[in-house]
Amino acid sequence: MKRRITALLMIISLTVSLPITLASCRKKAENEIYFLNFKPEIADKYKDIAKVYEEETGVRVKISTAAANSYEQTLKSEIAKKKAPTIFQINGPVGYESWKNYCEDLRDTKLYSILSDKNLAITSGDGVYGIPYVIEGYGIICNTAKFDEYFALADRQKIINSFSEINTFAALETVVADMTAHISELSIDGVFASTSLSGGEDWRWQTHLANVPFYLEVTENNYNVGTTVSEITFEHNGVMKKMFDLYLNNSVTDRALLGSKSVADSMAEFALGQCAMVQNGNWAWAQIKGVSGNTVNEEDIRFLPLYTGTELDDTMGLCVGTENYICINKNASDEQKKMADDFLYWLFSSETGKKFVTEELEFLTPFSTFSDREIPGDPLALEVNRWINDPRSESIPWSFVAFPGTSFKTDFGGALLKYAQGTADWDNVVNTVKTRWKEEASKGKK
Repeated sequence: MKRRITALLMIISLTVSLPITLASCRKKAENEIYFLNFKPEIADKYKDIAKVYEEETGVRVKISTAAANSYEQTLKSEIAKKKAPTIFQINGPVGYESWKNYCEDLRDTKLYSILSDKNLAITSGDGVYGIPYVIEGYGIICNTAKFDEYFALADRQKIINSFSEINTFAALETVVADMTAHISELSIDGVFASTSLSGGEDWRWQTHLANVPFYLEVTENNYNVGTTVSEITFEHNGVMKKMFDLYLNNSVTDRALLGSKSVADSMAEFALGQCAMVQNGNWAWAQIKGVSGNTVNEEDIRFLPLYTGTELDDTMGLCVGTENYICINKNASDEQKKMADDFLYWLFSSETGKKFVTEELEFLTPFSTFSDREIPGDPLALEVNRWINDPRSESIPWSFVAFPGTSFKTDFGGALLKYAQGTADWDNVVNTVKTRWKEEASKGKK
């Protein structure tokens, strides 16, 4: 009898506890938001942030990160799921056109209230649908220790006599040619790191370098890069060709072999002192610092602009802007939308969140909650900040946010590879850009 009573009590106990367990699961699900991250290099840091946020607030932030160069594909897959991302990212006006059916109006959010320059947001009509969360800059990263060695050479050309005198394309070209003639004395394999042209690794050229000639065309023709530009002339392609040729002809790697090179290869070459320069942005410091055997000192890191060989060189600064915009899924529940805004506001306004942003994510942000002292301390971020605040220079905006999509960029990169390998001429690059731009723009979507 006693055994039967004990068994009965156990059954009652299990029956009573079951709804509690289910309620607990439901509460956990309701208390969770899902952030689909764009940047693989900081995935672990976001997980650390999520852990601390959950400890402080009890709200779980699920972090998922798309593999390099696969964000659009991953977002398409994830957004269709029942548990779709609450927070996702788009890369500018073109990205908004693709994802506008999922973008919540953010004009009344706490995050938007702290955006320093409201003109930076992606808008449509009266609505705000994408908020930039990081300002970045790119140009040519230089190891000035190698330049010091070059300028100390007795038999060098005496045309340019200091790093500060490299302020035009002509000056850069002169120094690069003479450094190439002295690579053995400088203990480098080439002046520039490899021009990475393997699949998915060519964005530094088909997007970032191409930004300069496109910017010139934009300003001359008053294009509205906030909308789809139907076609371009690519009339300033020669500006790109000069710099691209300078990279190809003075590189660590023979141009015929560049189809196998990645960005990581290029950054390792720079970090190990195998070259003096590499084109990239301030986000690259983590890669440089993380290379085993890194020989580059923080105090030797400097930026040079992507000079054009035109009168623009007189005031040219770095290419500064963003293609990283935060969106909240309008199909999420009202509770999840609020939790998403709370999390983002915490990240960019609380002392704990800002410390993560500055010291771990190493973002230069466009939010009013950050003081001038609250910027990343890494040398490339400091360089971007220095160039932005130099009254003698003007930053070049990121006009490439208007590029018509991934397919266009892929074909652009393919044409650049053929040119580098000598299987097609530069005219093929120009024709590919003009033709594929018009075709992709006519589709009105990525």
